[in-house]
Amino acid sequence: MTTRQLGRLIRPLMRLITQHPKTLLVIFLAGGLWYGYEVGVARPAMSYMGLPQAVSAPAANSWSHTLRNQAFMLGYSEKLANPLWVTYQVTAKRFDSGKRPSRFSADWRSPSYVDHNDYTRSGFDRGHMAPNYVIASRYGRSAQLDSFLMTNITPQKPSLNQKSWQRLEEIIANDFSDWFGDFWVVTGPVFATEPKTLKNSRVAIPDAFYKILIKPGSAEQPAKALAFVFPQSAKPNASLMQFVTTIDEVEERTGLDFFHQLEDDFENRLESSLTPQAWKLEAVANRPSRY
Repeated sequence: MTTRQLGRLIRPLMRLITQHPKTLLVIFLAGGLWYGYEVGVARPAMSYMGLPQAVSAPAANSWSHTLRNQAFMLGYSEKLANPLWVTYQVTAKRFDSGKRPSRFSADWRSPSYVDHNDYTRSGFDRGHMAPNYVIASRYGRSAQLDSFLMTNITPQKPSLNQKSWQRLEEIIANDFSDWFGDFWVVTGPVFATEPKTLKNSRVAIPDAFYKILIKPGSAEQPAKALAFVFPQSAKPNASLMQFVTTIDEVEERTGLDFFHQLEDDFENRLESSLTPQAWKLEAVANRPSRY
């Protein structure tokens, strides 16, 4: 929805409130019901053990708010003009991946209103955080189009986006999905204290990117997690084992607290562990990229 389209909706609503003041009460009640559903039902259903919480710099004081899409949810920083975190569930493939749109779309819900042209000739790719292929193949065409909203995009060097990052996303979508069934992903950028910005734009450039996978526990086995941090300078053909880290390390570098609804002792063990063997990562860590 564009600003002009939003204005067309708001203007008649304001006239209605002026002519019928009781309408305002109805709006407040409807807003309260919507907020209760959003916070109490919709958002918990689209995240694992709570939304990431901004507890320290650089995430804290970054003017962020939560945006829920059809198949993924994110915390968007208006100050950095980037998502801080994006979360989605990888399930079994149900759809063919549709054709990619020719352009990315500005998100009317964001006051920063970053658009496709902010990245043009910047030297950086428009890097998806919720990946096009996973979202399209699991949730369908309209969800795929949501992944091309600029609030899901962050500046990535082509040598990262098209190489080692792409390799990991393909392994997650295919191998890990086949081996382990449904699991959750939380992903996003890592920023320096005072990040540089794209030329002629206020979009901050990340130093690195993280990705956290978590398979919820069952009666047969406890939850297991796997975390990565990829610097922008990651070598295209490097083993993915080189980028494995702990969730604790990601939290320290981002200022985010993940999975805070887990029982404290278990959360501490899970987030401090390095367990690539539990995901059979070594078997696929040196697979070449498609590009």
